[in-house]
Amino acid sequence: MSVYDTVCMIAAVAIIISLINHRFGRFQTTIAITGWSVLIAAIVLSLSYMGVLSADSEQPIVTMLKNIQFDDFLLKGVLGFLLFGGALNINLNHLKDQKFEIAFLALVATLLSTFFIGGALWAIFGYVGIPISFIYCCLFGALISPTDPIAVLAIVKKMKAPQRISIQIEGESLFNDGVGLVVFVTIFQIAFSSSTPTIGGTIELFAHEAIGGVLFGAVLGALFHFLIKVTQDSLMRIILTMLVPTAGYVMAEHIGVSGPLAMVVAGIIIGNITRNLLSEEESYQLTHLWELTDEILNAILFLLIGLIMMTFSFHRIDLVAVVIAIPLVLCARYLSVRLSYVGFNRFRRYNSESVKILTWGGLRGGLALAMAMAIPSGVTTPIAHVELKEIFVLMTYAVVLFSIIVQGSTITPMITKAKHVDQSQTPITQH
Repeated sequence: MSVYDTVCMIAAVAIIISLINHRFGRFQTTIAITGWSVLIAAIVLSLSYMGVLSADSEQPIVTMLKNIQFDDFLLKGVLGFLLFGGALNINLNHLKDQKFEIAFLALVATLLSTFFIGGALWAIFGYVGIPISFIYCCLFGALISPTDPIAVLAIVKKMKAPQRISIQIEGESLFNDGVGLVVFVTIFQIAFSSSTPTIGGTIELFAHEAIGGVLFGAVLGALFHFLIKVTQDSLMRIILTMLVPTAGYVMAEHIGVSGPLAMVVAGIIIGNITRNLLSEEESYQLTHLWELTDEILNAILFLLIGLIMMTFSFHRIDLVAVVIAIPLVLCARYLSVRLSYVGFNRFRRYNSESVKILTWGGLRGGLALAMAMAIPSGVTTPIAHVELKEIFVLMTYAVVLFSIIVQGSTITPMITKAKHVDQSQTPITQH
């Protein structure tokens, strides 16, 4: 079965699950798709383990999933579409109101979480007898620290949290996605490069990726703003926006800047400035085109997240690592958000539920899993010669599933409480 055939079949299954959930279930669609796909994968693995399902019967499914190459499918495929589509709906005025908080959370809090997880994981692994070097532990911290915009926008945004909390969650997830990828690439180069890294070279790599991505996104947004402005055909105006996450993303990758950051910046420009050039009907068409695109790609992506479990190898050491990973990541998220708010509270008042919601609503998704799967094979640990990639992929997978299914399905009461707090408080003073 070709990759195209596989994606078509997966899309069909995802849509059927969405339809069943819409008719009979009460879960958010993303949670339902992920949950059902994990259940399907668990049943297949259980039947195979009990001998009911032969290895020959299971093999075509595993081969089909491996053919997709999940990391490339997300990082070099649908990520640009999902980020651009999400950024189109970000209100620039609301973003400006929270620019300091979003920038701090996306950059400083992400870095703080990265190195807290790296240091704590290195110490804990050493204590339980799993000797993994500090730089590899920081690599895991880099891939798991950013909140995933795909998961956040698909679940938390639709629950209509109070505006200030909502814009912080959305803005942080969109920007720390790009920042997180840059940090991951930087540490990845240090960990696996044959040459000795220097501080200057590391800073240069980070600046080229991050600042270059923002600048390229601004140029891309300005270019397509001009093209849409001089185009009179309504359909062509909408079609032009499709070129941003396709040709634009590919160009960003080829010149070595952050494609995700470029898509976010270009999306904000087109969604807030270029949209003013469109008629009411054109704006409606633009919104619904990208809503449809997001729904379809999200359905495929989250189904894959569940099913991809069937391609993993498992060892006893992985269970120890998984048990460590989930509470450690939650602890790092809480500390990074709480410390950020120590500074934020000096300048303005916030909803008392903000730290809880940003901590519990800091979901991880396919992006973290794709980065983990991009780690090269062949690097083994001294314990049972298990590959580093296997340990980190399973740790990431456990955090992602816990994040989407448990955190995503239990955050509603927090958001409801935050709404009541907002209604009972006096108007919050501005800068």
